[in-house]
Amino acid sequence: MPDPAESWTLDIRASAPHVYDVAITHPSRARTTHCVTVPRSMLDELGLSAAQEPILVRQALAYLLEHHPAAIPDRFDLDEVGRAIPDFQTDILDRM
Repeated sequence: MPDPAESWTLDIRASAPHVYDVAITHPSRARTTHCVTVPRSMLDELGLSAAQEPILVRQALAYLLEHHPAAIPDRFDLDEVGRAIPDFQTDILDRM
C-alpha cells in the first residue's frame, strides 16, 4: 500500500531563523499554508544540527500527514507536536 504522505506535495521555505513557511498541496490540488517554528532547544534535545533543521521540518510534516492530516495547525512550534503526540520525537529520529 502506498504511503499516504507521498501523495501530498510539500513546499518548505525558510522565512526567518528557525521559521519555515510551508505549503501543502493535496493531489486534488487543495492547498493549505502553515508556519512552522523549530525551537533551538528541540534541535539540541534531538541531537540535530542546524543543517538538519529543514529535513526535520519535512519529516515532521510527512509524519503529521500520515497520522493526523486534518489536525495540522496554521502556525505551530514543533515541540508542541512532541508534547501532544508521545511517540513523535522517537519516530522523527528514526526518520532522520
